[in-house]
Amino acid sequence: MTTQRTSGRRKQVLAAAAVVAGLLTTAACGGGNDSGGGSKNGAAGFDAANNKVAQASAVKKGGTLKFGGAQDADSWDTTRGYYGFMWNFARYYSRQLVTTKAEPGKAGAELTPDLASGLAKVSDGGKTYTYTLRDGITWEDGKPITSKDVKYGIERVWAQDVLSGGPTYLKDVLDPDGKYQGPYKDKAADHLGLKAIDTPDDKTIVFHLPKANSDFEEMLALVSASPVRQDKDTKSKYTLHPFSSGPYKFESYNPGKDLTLVRNTNWKQASDPIRKAYPDKITVKFFSNANDLDQRLINGDIDLDINQTGMSPQGRTEALKQHKANLDNPVSGYIRYAVFPQSVKPFDNEHCRKAVIYGADHVSLQTARGGPVAGGDIGTNMLPPSVPGSEGQKYDPYQLAGANKNGNVAKAKEELKACGQPNGFSTTIAVRNNKPVEVATAQSLQASLKKIGINAQIDQYDGSQTTGIIGSPANVKKKGYGIIIMGWGPDFPTVQGFGLPLWDSKYILQSGNNNYALIKDKTIDGLFDDYVNATDASKKPGIATEINHKVMEGGYYLPFVFEKFINWRSSNLANVYTTDGYSGMYDFVNLGLKNPK
Repeated sequence: MTTQRTSGRRKQVLAAAAVVAGLLTTAACGGGNDSGGGSKNGAAGFDAANNKVAQASAVKKGGTLKFGGAQDADSWDTTRGYYGFMWNFARYYSRQLVTTKAEPGKAGAELTPDLASGLAKVSDGGKTYTYTLRDGITWEDGKPITSKDVKYGIERVWAQDVLSGGPTYLKDVLDPDGKYQGPYKDKAADHLGLKAIDTPDDKTIVFHLPKANSDFEEMLALVSASPVRQDKDTKSKYTLHPFSSGPYKFESYNPGKDLTLVRNTNWKQASDPIRKAYPDKITVKFFSNANDLDQRLINGDIDLDINQTGMSPQGRTEALKQHKANLDNPVSGYIRYAVFPQSVKPFDNEHCRKAVIYGADHVSLQTARGGPVAGGDIGTNMLPPSVPGSEGQKYDPYQLAGANKNGNVAKAKEELKACGQPNGFSTTIAVRNNKPVEVATAQSLQASLKKIGINAQIDQYDGSQTTGIIGSPANVKKKGYGIIIMGWGPDFPTVQGFGLPLWDSKYILQSGNNNYALIKDKTIDGLFDDYVNATDASKKPGIATEINHKVMEGGYYLPFVFEKFINWRSSNLANVYTTDGYSGMYDFVNLGLKNPK
């Protein structure tokens, strides 16, 4: 696995900004109407679908499920898409060998067979994975989906010169030396020359890993492992009309404007244990203004926000006051934080790093992020609650949510003295200029640090150029960025899917770097090796916990919040629930309507 993929997180564009703390406190305490189990308009109640199913018995077949969004997907091509909501939505028209369970909460992150008749048969010390395809699986034209279609779809990940943008885990694990050139340069007559995958017959597919990786099946559950049929591959234009292997197919798509899916009449319910395909039609309308979108949600014109990154401040304020029973407040998979590059003095000294951690006012930082409701719980460590091995707020080595939640000036000054800077020092906070909530966070941190003698200036850099600005260690050192404000979420819910690009020394890159702290810790590297090589799945959460402890002990990060969102749920939505499989989003795949129209 490399970080050729611009970032290791599921890219999502956040429409968030700081909100008045008093409003959020009121909301957290149950302010506004309809905070209980129901409402006059038939809404299920506040948080009714948060890690549990709301309106399950009310779901009916038929009707049009209406999504809205402030942003289109980066790509609807299963190979290229990287936004979290795209991965969620793509299960309407794409299937994988295995996928996550259609269940709420933690169970939704567990793997289950999809195109395959069972989970992998693993042999050869974790290096060989064998699957048998189930009966009755077909494309939208009725032709059977074969093992060769699955192999070809995966081979497209190698065509980064044509199909850039998506995750490259499979490429990195199956072909770490980069010998295969992708299907478009493949000299084999059938363009299926990737030696790491065998297709002995149309129903069997075998993966041969050069080196075992305990999360390989998680990688096969990503939409980038979807089958693609060669005669329907339009290369860079595939995003305009992916050929469906799922219960819905593209009817029309106007980029940045709208998307319509209709039933794939050749899909068979008997062949698909995951998807119930309740609606007849699924529409998405894209808005240039998030406030317009929120108003349409509140008016009942749209059922839910496809982006799933929370309502904007204006819409959120109205919804919390007047329509609370239509809202859920899930924990996302994201952690928002500050990170300290060790190349910028004096942050090469862990005591100087810890001075910032103790000196920060964590309640103020939480408020800047949007408060306890729209921002999230105070972050106490660097492993998201959705990742096995996380201890949530229980692991709080610096007492950030406890005794030191408002900052500890005395402790911070002790750390300054220990790092040889008793009178403080000057540094620069780097923050994206297109993220107002991050700028507000930087200003909060700046004010806190001033109290302990650290003078921090804020540099708002071009947020669209992250890779070349903070992703370049040479530029970070040149600019003197001692503190970088960022956020991260898992591509799949494991410590590898979250933390490997951030903390393993092998992932320090000269461009597109995500190990901003420049962590070179042999113990952490060794623990990641232990995790990747683990043949006993029961040992993996314990290794993840240990990695998180080592990261926190080094003082490389100041976590702000375990991020939460306020998301809208239409009163007409049925069988709706949030899932850890998609970082606290609603699971789109089996949504239905109470009153189909």
